[in-house]
Amino acid sequence: MAFYFRPFPLVNYDLKKNKNNTVLTNIMTRFKIVESFQRQEAVYYDYSVKEGERADQIAFKYYDDASLDWIIYIVNNIIDPEFDWPLDRISFESYVAKKYGSISTAMSQIHHYEQIVATQSVLFDGTIIPEETYEIDLQTYNSLAPADRRTITCYEYETAENDSKRDIKILSNDFVQSLLNQVETVFT
Repeated sequence: MAFYFRPFPLVNYDLKKNKNNTVLTNIMTRFKIVESFQRQEAVYYDYSVKEGERADQIAFKYYDDASLDWIIYIVNNIIDPEFDWPLDRISFESYVAKKYGSISTAMSQIHHYEQIVATQSVLFDGTIIPEETYEIDLQTYNSLAPADRRTITCYEYETAENDSKRDIKILSNDFVQSLLNQVETVFT
């Protein structure tokens, strides 16, 4: 990701407030993909991040250059890779244990209640219609039939949140140079 900051503007900043300026990269500058470029759905591929896979590995796999990991981040609007990227199993378990006190607590503590409005179905052509649910309060939950409701534990919630970060877009290699040119134009 360090290569991403290479074209960023430099600023003089007095870090120690002692009137001695230091030249720093202005990391507060954020490049936003031009909207017309972002709307071209044909230039992206759907990708599911595998367990323990990092953005630099994906960049190397698709662009033959691990330093282009920032493209993976920017295309997916990932601002903080530590929190916006899916955690591997060990990091996830550690995160959950720290947040809830233990894995068993997270597995037994209710995060929220859901009403099942429609179950998942498959159309004749193989199209999958996903399940539809709504988050509800305890009183509504208690008024529903058992087949129309469910509880979501903290562990299930955190797992779903982590897994939702696995579905990303990969910019087609044909458009990488165009994006690199945009970055150079913006920051020069």
